[in-house]
Amino acid sequence: MKLHNNTILITGGTSGIGLAMAKRFAALNNKVIIAARSEHKLIAVKELLPEADTIQCDLAKPADIDKLVHTVEQQYPQLNILINNAGVQYNYDFLTEPDVHQKAVHEIETNLTAPIKLIAHLLPVLEQNDNAAIVNVSSSLGMVPKANAPVYCGTKAGLHIFTKALRYQLNHTKVFEVVPALVDTAMTQGRGTGKISPDRLVDEFIRGFERDKYEINIGKVKLLRMIQRIAPALADKIINGKG
Repeated sequence: MKLHNNTILITGGTSGIGLAMAKRFAALNNKVIIAARSEHKLIAVKELLPEADTIQCDLAKPADIDKLVHTVEQQYPQLNILINNAGVQYNYDFLTEPDVHQKAVHEIETNLTAPIKLIAHLLPVLEQNDNAAIVNVSSSLGMVPKANAPVYCGTKAGLHIFTKALRYQLNHTKVFEVVPALVDTAMTQGRGTGKISPDRLVDEFIRGFERDKYEINIGKVKLLRMIQRIAPALADKIINGKG
């Protein structure tokens, strides 16, 4: 992949992994468009990256997705890279959580349904441009599940398989998957140890992206996937704090 002179849409680009990607791609002389739910955070990002464009969009709302797609089609017909980064994770027990349905629906809509919808609607735009790519940010928990985040794990497992199958379909538009280890972001506050920084993740992602490495395993994920192949029960124990 060519790293310069692209037009890139990044969802969830106001913090964490998405913001680190936005900063890096802006520094590499790309046009960066950031879509996120919080208007307040979008204003802050615009101050930090004045060269980037921002679009308010709640990916759990179908009408917001439609507006985002319309804006891209009308204003950014040169779009050639879509990065589906936005995600939400709730930790809960199905037996004790009083709001299981609402939390589960929000996770499914944001983590799985929204990326599929955006790809379906924006693929015609990507297909008409050179150096076209889709980048889906999944999770190691889509490979080895964690007990207290069953729906999140399910959505990321679904995104992993969807990404792989879509890659088999497409020829012109390349399809990448980023599989992060535990990253130090607002979403992971108070969860786990040994986190990597968003900047380190982006360092590894950029190297793989430039070399057309379609599954980019970040940090400890490489070791985890090796353990999963050899001793899947041990991988489960490691993720759930029993290894």
